[in-house]
Amino acid sequence: MQLDEFEQIKADFQKADVDRKVTMYVEAQGLTQDQYKELLRMFPLDQLNKLEAALQ
Repeated sequence: MQLDEFEQIKADFQKADVDRKVTMYVEAQGLTQDQYKELLRMFPLDQLNKLEAALQ
């Protein structure tokens, strides 16, 4: 994914509530492993169970 596209996703991700973050993370396509990691670092640690459930 192009850097400018990812920067927009990252900005939207940062502003989103937890449910929207889960949706964005799960539905994201074309991200590199490092880009996924960057989004994951912005995810609230106390809500990781929601993300884990959505990924299964």
